[in-house]
Amino acid sequence: MAESNDTQKRAIRAKSRDMSEASLGIEERSMRIIESEIGTHDYTAPQWSIVRRVIHATADFDFAKPYRNGIIFSANAIESAFEALKKRRYIVVDVDMVLAGINKKSAANIGTSVICNISNKDVINISKNENKTRSKVAMRYSSKEVDDGIVVIGNAPTALYELVNMIKEGVARPLLVVGIPVGFVSAEESKLELSKTNIEFITNIGRKGGSPAASSIINALMLMYINNLD
Repeated sequence: MAESNDTQKRAIRAKSRDMSEASLGIEERSMRIIESEIGTHDYTAPQWSIVRRVIHATADFDFAKPYRNGIIFSANAIESAFEALKKRRYIVVDVDMVLAGINKKSAANIGTSVICNISNKDVINISKNENKTRSKVAMRYSSKEVDDGIVVIGNAPTALYELVNMIKEGVARPLLVVGIPVGFVSAEESKLELSKTNIEFITNIGRKGGSPAASSIINALMLMYINNLD
């Protein structure tokens, strides 16, 4: 019986390995397709690693097109991200969908924690009592964790607006903001406000964005940081 169980476990491990290798092969092929179709671009190699990952997650080449929906980086965005990760500071996200898309293994390997307070009971109560969006309240509620950390906003423009206000007030000072909310109302405007702050940022021009794009950016940053440690 024990021998049978061992055989079964080995088979499961082998199948898992095969699936991982198959997934890796698909990813490599996808990256080659992106490279072949993108043509020339003005991103640096580290920036392109991030933008390419967003395209891979969304199948949307507009994220690499300037003056359309292209991703833009402040001068020291990647270096600031690495500094926050080196300090093992928090990664604060706006919604559960962004949280779900973040690579927990990478975060654990680095020793950082990812938090999302959108479903926190206190946040829900404050939101109801003060008639504010939960994403806005959750960002203010996370002010201590935001300091010297990374904020990742992929869904809610109100969360990004609130973060910008917190920065202006001196309530919180993140080392990096990934601000890429999606939508027709206030998404583009909130990104513009972020770009006017003195905080390092990764954002984009236009309405496009979303949770898959946001989580792919932080995943790319974490992977780059881990690889730089080797």
